[in-house]
Amino acid sequence: MAQALGLPLVSDPAASQVHCLNLTTERLELREHRYGVDQCVYVDFLAGQAAYRRRFGGGRNQPLARALGLKGGANPTVVDATAGLGRDAFVLACLGCTVVLVERSPVVAALLRDGLSRAAQDHEIGSMVRERLRLVLNDSRSYLTNLPENEHPEIVYLDPMYPHRRKSALVKKAMRVLRSVIGDDEDGPDLLAAALIAAKQRVVVKRPRPAPPLEGPKPTFQILAPNTRFDIYRTQRQ
Repeated sequence: MAQALGLPLVSDPAASQVHCLNLTTERLELREHRYGVDQCVYVDFLAGQAAYRRRFGGGRNQPLARALGLKGGANPTVVDATAGLGRDAFVLACLGCTVVLVERSPVVAALLRDGLSRAAQDHEIGSMVRERLRLVLNDSRSYLTNLPENEHPEIVYLDPMYPHRRKSALVKKAMRVLRSVIGDDEDGPDLLAAALIAAKQRVVVKRPRPAPPLEGPKPTFQILAPNTRFDIYRTQRQ
């Protein structure tokens, strides 16, 4: 794994590294050792927040589902062009969507691949994960630009990294550690432009509620949640 990711292999990461990928007997973790405190981030679709959202997230009445237009029996194809830790993509798959998760950071993609692999072996959700979630390591602008016409998704979903604070301690920890490794997404407007060309029906952009829309055309409409906002851009190309 170290060779594939182009990372040094160390025996005592806490002694010399601020960040390291740590492979335990259970999972792959991104660990941060800073100021004498250890934090770790990993992907787990079987417990914690992911399991709670799958069971009690509100189904197709939740803001995310309404933003993607999941009405009735609609099960669109979705490209999650900023996959990150895969939380929203997993919810969409649970709601019936087929999702391609595109992630350009090899480190984040390794975490996501590990989480998907473990979830794919679960007796309850394994078949759903295998059938509806596919990970691609690529820059999303390149991926969307080079998609054959017959593979264009109905929806492109964007949740670019934004320098803000959220109330959830778990999310704050994960986002802070990831941001310190991969930085913020500075190419949001370019990604939006590529998404608008690729999406057959709509582009959905998740933003912090007080944040401005991405630079570019104005959203067709918006859906508000307590701490976030979904900007929806209709494309309507069949």
